[in-house]
Amino acid sequence: MTELPHAFKEVRLELAREKDHPEGARNFGYVFVAPLDSNGQIDADLWAHHRDACRVLRFRPDGSDERGHLIRRPGGNWAFRYDISGTDDDETGYRFKDERFAVGEYVSIREEDVFHTFRVVSVERV
Repeated sequence: MTELPHAFKEVRLELAREKDHPEGARNFGYVFVAPLDSNGQIDADLWAHHRDACRVLRFRPDGSDERGHLIRRPGGNWAFRYDISGTDDDETGYRFKDERFAVGEYVSIREEDVFHTFRVVSVERV
């Protein structure tokens, strides 16, 4: 694989506090690679030129980890897709196109019609 532009970052999200996880959960989250602009937002133009590099790992405590891609849906929304053929539902980021991916920020992801909130715990150069 060719070297990616410096804007590409590896972002780690961990489950924030919620009813079933009052302390959050370090072993429940996502690690994804995406180009981020100077504001920490996903750069759609760079993504379009390097989509194959925009991968995601969903990790869970029970070991049901999945690998997939960051995709852009109609209307500019972002989602994680694990099924390349596209028959399974995507996990959609709530307002990801407006979110800043910076340490300490919070983002929401819809998983099977339930939203979970995640905290950005790291953003590292790829």
